[in-house]
Order: sequence, then C-alpha cells, then structure tokens
Amino acid sequence: MNAMFGEVTAERRIAAAPLSHVSIELGHLYMEDFEAGPDRLRRMFRRVAPWAGAVRSTWEEQVPGRRARVSTCFLIDDYFSRFSSPAELVPMVLEAAAESDLTIDYLARESACAEPAGLVEDRLVDDPPPGANGSRPPVKETGWLCNGMRSSQAGAVQAMGRAQRWAPPAQNAKRGHSIFVDVELWDETGPHRTWSCPFLAAVWQLLRLGLLRDGGRLPLRPELRPQAWPTDWDALSPIVQLGDHAPPFAAYTTMSVLSPRFLPVELAVRTILSQVAVDAEVLEQVAGRSEGEGIRLEEELVDRISYVFI
Repeated sequence: MNAMFGEVTAERRIAAAPLSHVSIELGHLYMEDFEAGPDRLRRMFRRVAPWAGAVRSTWEEQVPGRRARVSTCFLIDDYFSRFSSPAELVPMVLEAAAESDLTIDYLARESACAEPAGLVEDRLVDDPPPGANGSRPPVKETGWLCNGMRSSQAGAVQAMGRAQRWAPPAQNAKRGHSIFVDVELWDETGPHRTWSCPFLAAVWQLLRLGLLRDGGRLPLRPELRPQAWPTDWDALSPIVQLGDHAPPFAAYTTMSVLSPRFLPVELAVRTILSQVAVDAEVLEQVAGRSEGEGIRLEEELVDRISYVFI
C-alpha cells in the first residue's frame, strides 16, 4: 500500500484581503442617538467632516500621485438593542452624511462583530504579571482580562497565621505609575453568551485592519447594497458596500472619529488587542504588501489604530 503524508500548514492557504491605506470610522449609532432624531446625526457629521478631510489629505500627501485609498465606514448597534429598521434608518444616515459632503462606503451591523468573536477569543494570550503563581484562572474561564496584577483581597487567616495586607493593583510594563484596566469580555447570565461592547469593538478593529482569518479564509466579506432596504436587520448583510467602486473595506491603518463617551471603551479595546495573537502568516502577508507600497507599518497592532474624540 502506498501512502502519502503532508504537513497541514503546507496545504494551508491564507486569503488576502483587499486593503486601503486607512479606514475612517465616521461614527457609531446607538438607540439613544436614533431617538434624539436626525438633527443629532447632522450635528455629528458636521463635527466629523473636517477631521475626515484632514486624514484624507495626510494620506494623499504620503502616497505618490495622491492616489491614497481611503475608505469610510459607519457602525450601527443592532446587537444590544434592536431599533427602527434598515428601511427607515439607513436613508436617514446617508442623507445626514451627504449634507456634510461625507460619503459612507460601508455600513456595518454591530452584530456582525459577534459572528467572528470566537476567533478572537481563541487567540487571547494571558499576560501574567511578574511573580504570578497561577492562582488566577485564565481569561477564557473567567471572561475577564486585565493588564497587570489585581489588588489583593484580605481572606481567611489560619490560626497563628499572618493576616494578608491589602496591596494595590499594578500595571504590567507601567511607565512610572500604574494605569490598571480590568475588562469584562462577556457574560453568560442569560440563555446565551453576551459579548461585551469593548470585545466587539476589538473584533471590529481587527476586521477593519484585515487581520482576522477563519481557517485561512476571510470571516466576513462586504456585500453590495440591496436594491431595497429590508424592514428587518437580520435580512441585511453584516457589512454592506454602498458604492460599486468603493475603496477596500479593510486597511493598513484605522482612524475613528468618536464621541468622548467612547474613551473608556477604546481604552479597554487597546488592552484587549495587546493580548491577541494574530496569525503570524497574516501579519507577514500584510507587512509584505505595505512594504511593497513603501509604507512602514507599526509592529504593535494598537499603534496602527488612531482616534479623534470630539
């Protein structure tokens, strides 16, 4: 009997994601924003427009021939609360953006980030603090991730034993003083696991950076807009490409223009991403393509992400 053996990794193919130079997030939309009416959207886009223009100009100056690939996206929360419908809401968003001369290339549903969330969970790597003794359960058991040593808790003391003194939390790799962050990634209080907002936002950043793969395949691909907007969110594609000739959804870098209310969330996002091990082959693929265009990417993922809080 003749037998042939091969390495699984040798047969594995890593799909390449089309990449823009930068992905600009023009905003989030939650139920309270929708309830405030179209005027809030118009005010938001008026504040966003100058910053989006500045980012576009910066990249056009860096790319020969000013041919920078700049894509824009907008995220709607249909995960934590279902409100309105695509048929009513999407035209309102697009119209408000157009009044500020903004074009939205991609519309995404936050529930789209829940689909590949398990891929990111599988790539979480614990970052134990110096002197850790293994008594803290791993993040995949607790659903909590932190960037250092949690504060000690006074517990039961055996007879003739020494009482444990309280100790403050300590950040790993701190600069001077600690900024300790402890993030809840999910809860399972209901019938199904509910991913937290920071964890979904971390998945969202990885999707925008084109760094997620499922067995070598892209977990989500944008789909062209339907002829008519559906009345149910589940009938809408997770990521909708609004223009036929839009630049690629994913990009070498991302920039998000957000309200200051998202500052704590994005701090948690950066804490999460600092403990995600992205597939080395995917990183090499993206690095090779960026070098081919004469673009130097930061090695740390969080340094490829920027924000404007307005």
